Parts: sequence; C-alpha cells; structure tokens
Amino acid sequence: MSLITRLVLASNNAGKLREFRRLLEPLGYAVIPQAELGVAAADEPHVTFIENALAKARQASLRTGLPALADDSGICVDALDGAPGVRSARYAGEPASDARNNEALIAAMAGVTDRHAHYYCVLVLVRHADDPQPIIAEGMWHGTIVDEPRGSGGFGYDPHFLDDTTGQTGAELPLARKNALSHRGKAMRHLIARLEDLRRDAR
Repeated sequence: MSLITRLVLASNNAGKLREFRRLLEPLGYAVIPQAELGVAAADEPHVTFIENALAKARQASLRTGLPALADDSGICVDALDGAPGVRSARYAGEPASDARNNEALIAAMAGVTDRHAHYYCVLVLVRHADDPQPIIAEGMWHGTIVDEPRGSGGFGYDPHFLDDTTGQTGAELPLARKNALSHRGKAMRHLIARLEDLRRDAR
C-alpha cells in the first residue's frame, strides 16, 4: 500500500485547515484545501455524521485524485433525541448564526430536566474515491446544557456546554485544555495514531 504524504482537506473552513495543518504537517503530511484545487463543497444530505463525512471525502478524492480527509461534527442532546445532531451548524435555519442556534437550543430545552448532551466528531480519510476501507476516527465530549451562557472563548454551542470533568463551559476553558478534552481533539489523536500505524506497515 502506497504511503500517504499529501491529502486534500474536504472543507473550506479556514480554522479547520489551520488546525489540521498544525497537527499533521509536522508528521510529514501535506494538507491541501479543496478550494485550492477547484473542488466545491459537497452536499450533506444524510442523517448521520459518518455518511456526510464520507460523502465529502469521496467527492474531494474523486475530483483531485488524492487521498482526502473530511470531518463532520455537532452537538447531540439526549432529551431532544440527538438533535441538533447533523443540523448543528444550521439548527435555527438560514442564515447560519451561532447566536440564533444557541437561542433555538435553549428554547427547545425550556422545562426539560435531563440536560445531558455530548459533542461528537468523526474524521474520515479515504486513500482514493472508491476506498472500501476508509480510515475512520471518532471522538465524544460529554457534558450538560446550561441556560445561561458562560465564557467568551470557543464557538458554536460552547457557552452553553458545561464540561462534565472541569465544571467549566467550552467557552471558559483555555484552548489547550479544551483541545485535550474535546471531541475533535480526541478524534484527531485517534486519526494520527491510525496514520502512524499505516506508515509503519508500509515500511
């Protein structure tokens, strides 16, 4: 199996590009954003995170001929049957807005006593568009929903997401601590471990 050295990131999010490059480039993986190669954003019509991530990765690989990495993530609230789920970024509709999404979530939680929730992230790497064995790494971050926002950092639902272990919201946690606890941080560490296993096997 050929060694992966270059991969296309199936995202147009500048923050994600910086994060993936920060983690992967020191290990010898060149990360190229799909927009730089003329690839438009893929549709995300599916009801599961993994199907959406696979759709994004396969399209980017098909259009470029390179291995492709995609992620899909969101927040799942137990009392809302997993919502906002895959609709996390647009829970309140268009135009997408963190403030409006948080307002919609807190409104949906009015009178609800079960406040348990978790963030979920899945990363999918395909070596080619028809890869029958995509590399899949996932991570979860457990907490509860609080009505009053706390903290000025983070993004998305972080001001209302109270971490189980620290008693701080995602918006209160220092970035390094958040990365150690977060769903995306855990998924990235699992992905890197898988990539390093493949590198050793290819030697």
